[in-house]
Amino acid sequence: MLRNFRELYQYRGLLFSLVQRELKARYRGSVLGFFWTFLNPTLQMLVYALLFSVYMRQNLPHYTFFMFVGLLPWNWFSSSLGAGASAISDRRDLMTKVRFPAQVLPTTVVVTNLCNYVLSLPLMVGLGLFFGELPTWHVVAFPLVLVTQLCFTLAVVYFISALNVRFRDLQHIVTNLLMMWFFLTPVLYPVTTIPEAFRQGLVLINPMAILVTSYQAIFYEHRLPDFGTLLALLVGAFALLWVASQVFERRREEFAESI
Repeated sequence: MLRNFRELYQYRGLLFSLVQRELKARYRGSVLGFFWTFLNPTLQMLVYALLFSVYMRQNLPHYTFFMFVGLLPWNWFSSSLGAGASAISDRRDLMTKVRFPAQVLPTTVVVTNLCNYVLSLPLMVGLGLFFGELPTWHVVAFPLVLVTQLCFTLAVVYFISALNVRFRDLQHIVTNLLMMWFFLTPVLYPVTTIPEAFRQGLVLINPMAILVTSYQAIFYEHRLPDFGTLLALLVGAFALLWVASQVFERRREEFAESI
């Protein structure tokens, strides 16, 4: 793992250039361009707010803000997995013509979506101000949650991007699993609606549930998240990232031949 991150640091200029290119190219040719960074999550919010505030009414104060707090980090995670699965298999042009560490490609996907998430945070804060949900001192815990999600997302993306080079069906499996994972994660509903007999087990086996409820604790409930559970997840994410890096390292010699 140390070798992977040392190489990422050595090629940080390439990483930043690729991230910048991805951010610029994402909405190239569209009329609104970069504003889609804000419009996409806003439109998603409006659709879910209509569904769960009108048709399937949730008795939750400021439900739109509650849902948006969890939707933004979920979008970061799901977009990273969706695009990260084919981050290597779809870049034959780079892998066969330019010499650079292969982990730059999945890392670019994760960091690009992280930038989109960070750029959407003012929108979330503005929505909170509209509902009278002012940020409190509990935001000091936000960097810890952010780093934990970054480590976990990188680990999963390293795994699936390396395996997808040989098993191309994996990217389609991931797309379908993400839909199920979304509804198992308390983004559209509070975790308290899960039956108590299953709540603890479902949350503990779902890292995104821990992360989403931590964001909700900070921004919506104005309290500190459960540091015990969060730190355990951070340690687990580091361990998973180490394993994923080993898998990636063993398989990356095959990448150029397999794609």
